[in-house]
Amino acid sequence: MPAGVAGRGYGRCVNPRISVYIAASLDGFIARPDGDLDWLHAAAAEGEDYGYDEFLAGIDLVAMGRGTYDHIAGIDPVPYGGRPVEVFTSRPPAPREGVAFVAQPASDAVARWTVQGVRNVYVDGGELIRQFLAIGAVDDLVVTVVPLILGEGLALFPPSGVETPLRLTGTQSWPSGMVQLRYAVARPAAGS
Repeated sequence: MPAGVAGRGYGRCVNPRISVYIAASLDGFIARPDGDLDWLHAAAAEGEDYGYDEFLAGIDLVAMGRGTYDHIAGIDPVPYGGRPVEVFTSRPPAPREGVAFVAQPASDAVARWTVQGVRNVYVDGGELIRQFLAIGAVDDLVVTVVPLILGEGLALFPPSGVETPLRLTGTQSWPSGMVQLRYAVARPAAGS
């Protein structure tokens, strides 16, 4: 499937809706340089609902990078409510029930999901998000900004060389200082 056709029909099939749901420090990092997320867990306030369960309820498949998988590798069962998980990696770990390890470009994954009839995909992990954004496959993003300047770490959006215009669809804030931004990818109108 050619790049940039996400969200449109592919033959008689319809491409899956590809969504991002992620948290980042105010200075744009999703993890410490070593991948540690201790700061994120410390920032979450008890009793605040950031909408993750509601978001996940509408997801058919979870796709993540290897670094993100390494954070959940020790959790049993896999914490996605029985949804299939695909880990994009060229260095697969030991096999695990409910988890498939794939080594393919994002465009091939979108084409495969389209043929398989997958309707809603949650993409997680900075590098994998970058890959899906670069081919124009992401439909919407939910970014929760954590009230912390981390100073260094793994970037939410590693450089891709691709500009992606967004349209703000909603915001929400909580007493803890968390601020959630919801965006749709602004695609040109048909025939433009």
